[in-house]
Amino acid sequence: MSGCAPAGTGRRSGSGAGRPTGDGRDGAAPRRPHEDAPAVTGRDDVLIVGGGVIGLASGLALLGAGRQVRVLEAGTAGCGSSHGNCGTITPSHAAPLAAPGTVARALRWMLSPDAPLRVSPRVDPALWYWMAGFARRCNRRDWLRGMQARAALLQASRAAFPEWLSAHGIECEFLPSGVDHVYRDPAQFAAFADEATHLRALGIPVEMIDGDIYLRGEPALREGVVGAVRFDGDARLRPDRYVAGLARAFQAAGGTLVEGCEVLAAGEVRDGVHVTTSRGAFAGRDLLLATGAWSPRLARALRLRVPVQPGKGYSITYSRPARVPQRPMVLHERSVCVTAWDSGFRLGSTMEFSGYDRSLNRVRLDALVRGARDYLHVPEGPVREEEWYGWRPMSVDDVPILGAVPGARHLWLATGHGMLGVSMSVATGHLMTDLICGRAPRLDPAPYAPDRFA
Repeated sequence: MSGCAPAGTGRRSGSGAGRPTGDGRDGAAPRRPHEDAPAVTGRDDVLIVGGGVIGLASGLALLGAGRQVRVLEAGTAGCGSSHGNCGTITPSHAAPLAAPGTVARALRWMLSPDAPLRVSPRVDPALWYWMAGFARRCNRRDWLRGMQARAALLQASRAAFPEWLSAHGIECEFLPSGVDHVYRDPAQFAAFADEATHLRALGIPVEMIDGDIYLRGEPALREGVVGAVRFDGDARLRPDRYVAGLARAFQAAGGTLVEGCEVLAAGEVRDGVHVTTSRGAFAGRDLLLATGAWSPRLARALRLRVPVQPGKGYSITYSRPARVPQRPMVLHERSVCVTAWDSGFRLGSTMEFSGYDRSLNRVRLDALVRGARDYLHVPEGPVREEEWYGWRPMSVDDVPILGAVPGARHLWLATGHGMLGVSMSVATGHLMTDLICGRAPRLDPAPYAPDRFA
């Protein structure tokens, strides 16, 4: 196995958070460092905490706007939840997890260790507080509002990806392949028609295909498929190569990347921000917190409440098998995503709310393989190259949190992208650059504003 953690332990998700100190009270104003804080050498326009896909994309966009940028990463760049996801760029995933019926399904599955969505039973006040807020948003009105907000980011990113990759010389096996969702349950396939109507209204192309017709064109699948939903506007790439390419492009454009840099304290001072880390102190005009699933822990050091929980996902990467699906696909009833690249083959997905548990859960991994065996003639590649887990930053409404920290002049948030950090990365970088630079934003920032939780 490869990765940032020792073999057999999986990969830690959530870039840059470290273990912030302080006993900050949630919801209070950001604390100010003492005026006799350690001296710093130099000053950047923007300090970004978190060297994952969102931090690096934001940094690269800010460099393009003429800002001097330094990224502080607790581990190594890209060593987070983007590394092991399935690499699909999916406007089709505009509908949020906070939907009617989600809470009931989660409760039914709570005691099933291999359920696609699982809440690990335990005493965790932060999780249950988050779950209560999530449950309040599992209604049709909020679901449709969230779908519209997510679609705007997803479509803007998808449209910008080809030029973004070309301009920065990033080679990551990008292909405008589309993505198919495959069904074996007639009732679930028919039920998708309602969501399809709303996606089409947002400009997302949707085609529903009869199972017999679909199977004739997709020899990788076993019999039993009753229908498929095709999203021609989706795409795919190899996510680990994408994030590595972002890191190289960021540094080539003049950005500074400091790895192994654990943030210990941070806050506003009179003329900007001050950050104390395991590798010294840094100063800047603005501070962008882009630490994914670790955002709540670092935010507490700033006396902020960020309504995000870590949603643990898993994947298995193989060498490419002889027979693979022609497009990336989601095996709907099993909630398994299947992606084939020239360089490999990956099974991934699942959602597990188990805190920051670092175990590589064999039951969850085996569920991916069992699901693939139900649908595919060749569900695994010849060589199992990596087993992985990562924590996705799940906001309480499953809509990203992007914008200025309420009550602060120089603090910004970019987190809460859930399973869509790669898909939303380009538009997030552009939007955060517009906001930090005081430019007219190319997207309406209101649906993502941190103060919506006040």
